[in-house]
Amino acid sequence: MTVSRTVELEGHIIDSGTMARCFGAVMDLGGEFDVEAFEVGRHKHAESYCRMAVSAESEADLRAILHELNQNGATVADPRDATLEAAPADQVVPIDFYSTTNHPTEVRVDGEWIPVENVEMDCALVVSRAEDEADEVRVRTRVLNAIEESDLVVTGETGIRVDPPERPRGKGSAFGFMQGGVSSERPSKSLIEEIADEMRDVAESDGNVLVVCGPAIVHAGGREALADLVREGYIDALSAGNGFAVHDIERDLYGTSLGVDTETLEHPRKGHKHHIYTISEIGRAGGIEAAVDAGIVDSGVMYECVANDVPYVLAGSIRDDGPLPDTITDSIEAQDAIREQAQQADLVLMLSTLLHSVAVGNCLPSTTKTVCVDINPATVTQLLDRGSAQAIGMVTDIGTFLPMLAEELLEDEV
Repeated sequence: MTVSRTVELEGHIIDSGTMARCFGAVMDLGGEFDVEAFEVGRHKHAESYCRMAVSAESEADLRAILHELNQNGATVADPRDATLEAAPADQVVPIDFYSTTNHPTEVRVDGEWIPVENVEMDCALVVSRAEDEADEVRVRTRVLNAIEESDLVVTGETGIRVDPPERPRGKGSAFGFMQGGVSSERPSKSLIEEIADEMRDVAESDGNVLVVCGPAIVHAGGREALADLVREGYIDALSAGNGFAVHDIERDLYGTSLGVDTETLEHPRKGHKHHIYTISEIGRAGGIEAAVDAGIVDSGVMYECVANDVPYVLAGSIRDDGPLPDTITDSIEAQDAIREQAQQADLVLMLSTLLHSVAVGNCLPSTTKTVCVDINPATVTQLLDRGSAQAIGMVTDIGTFLPMLAEELLEDEV
């Protein structure tokens, strides 16, 4: 005996491939579908509509299909309120809890659709009511290690609707959803101009630009350009690892990055020890800010962050030497700090760092404009594969990209 439910799709479902993905998901999971209504938008800005009955051999199979359809923006017709179950213990979610996407999401509670706050992928959804206002309902994402006993967690697929960003007909900017992709042949100058325009718009609207930095910025000669962008107010927050900060400060103290003179490419005597000497000097001063205040550090990206009150998060790893006193060595604490940065960002520049790009990407909603630049196309590809489909990718040398971006942004200020 088969079981079935009716689902609906609405929007630019043809151009974005949403309808085809939903059809494929039903068949791949062993179900069947019957299109009951289909209305095609008749001009490039018009939306389309599809209603279909989805059937499967069992309730379990149907739930799996509905879950996949939900992730792609389909909603169950005649929706009911979401199912809520209390968490049985701290850091434990109920069986069949709803695992989030990074797309805008709403949850139906008491007959009303409530927008989910702080959208993030791979989280649970927790419903709460304000203690001082009994009628106010909030739905927030929460990572599993932050779940507390008795939290009301959304389970199943009922009463949830997801709104993936869509691509309408016609050409848009490079920031149009799913229009970026990865290409080493993309005309970089025109794309850099678009990125610069977006950064200007964010700055003019008092938005937030987050830059995610890898040590290659220093090695490849992009450090000064990035420092200029921080000083001129185009960067509002910085996320990096211990390595980036060490090499940036090493360049200031010793003129080297990982022991190599970044201008002559020579290896000074004892240059291989410069990074550990740098950590020692900053530790002796009491941290990066203290070193800047004492005049020990007087140039570079970290210097400009301190001098211009640009907040930064340095997340540690098992590979770190030292690390610097400013580096967060507790991984959960570092995740929370990165998550706070990501939730405030309107535009994110991910520059030559695979691990940090993926970490920050995991915390971003799909509506946050994202640029990923790396000489290795696998870095951008892995970011997209992890779900950050809103990212546009440039496969190029970071030492070429950053000076071009700085020139484009600062040319009118010279």
